[in-house]
Amino acid sequence: MNSLKHPHMKEILSGDIFDGEVRFTEPMRNHTSLKIGGPADIFTIPRDILSLNRLHAHLARNHIPVFALGGGTNILVRDGGIEGAVISFRSLKKIDTLSEDSEWVNLSVAAGTLLQSLVRYAQEKGYSGMEGLAGIPGTVGGAICGNAGAFGQEIKDVLIAVEIMDTEGNVKRVHKKDMRFGYRSSGILPRELLINAEMQLRKDSREDVASRVEAFLRIKRETQPIWEPSAGCVFKNPPGLAAGKLIDEIECKGMRIGDAEVSTLHANFFINKGKATASDFIALMKEVARRVREKFHVILEPEIRIVGRDSVNE
Repeated sequence: MNSLKHPHMKEILSGDIFDGEVRFTEPMRNHTSLKIGGPADIFTIPRDILSLNRLHAHLARNHIPVFALGGGTNILVRDGGIEGAVISFRSLKKIDTLSEDSEWVNLSVAAGTLLQSLVRYAQEKGYSGMEGLAGIPGTVGGAICGNAGAFGQEIKDVLIAVEIMDTEGNVKRVHKKDMRFGYRSSGILPRELLINAEMQLRKDSREDVASRVEAFLRIKRETQPIWEPSAGCVFKNPPGLAAGKLIDEIECKGMRIGDAEVSTLHANFFINKGKATASDFIALMKEVARRVREKFHVILEPEIRIVGRDSVNE
């Protein structure tokens, strides 16, 4: 059943159940770094955890699909949009100190907190451990779900535990050792909502932390098209190889389908040059992957998440 025609939709989104913002047939291109994506049936922005709890439980009971949205920075939404309800975490931002001693500090970080806000916070306080994540867009929750990383560091390296909300609205604490972290993966299930994280950082001097952050940012500015609409690295690096280097070696830089283009600066970044559609982007991914497979006998796997439904015109 179309989510918009669900008989309990008005009840689910009534004021006594949900406190926040609701939009219908909301274009997802307004909420992704690629600026691509068809409409979500329902787009919600819960005001707080209680509102999120009630909303998630009611959507589950009424069998309405849920898609959790962080910063929208590593996803490609298909042209047909997203069925069901998108839950945006943009209002759920907070950083608190849980405990500290002379060497370490433990932080509680809400999932909707921007990752770069946390990097800046750590820099200002002189807390070390986040420097390698400088310049990575998106939210802390999204970064944990995708185990974001760069320069030899992954976010799991500073993680202690997470709080996850299940489909009944119950919240459980899961220790890092019980999560199935892998390369750009965490084992968190699609219907589970990561709402908070506990992290441990080492105390250091503000100057040293700032120096390392700036060094990593300088490399990113010189090697990645961070000023253009992209979803970050498109493909995972195959074991022992670099996807960008493989794509570069088959001379795909600048290759274009519609308004989707392989970056001329970094071959594993694909850019929206104006009005690219998801179909353009996926077609470009398939063609690049085909050429790499034929030349090097290597299968490239997507690092970005491709979500949603195809356009009815396809």
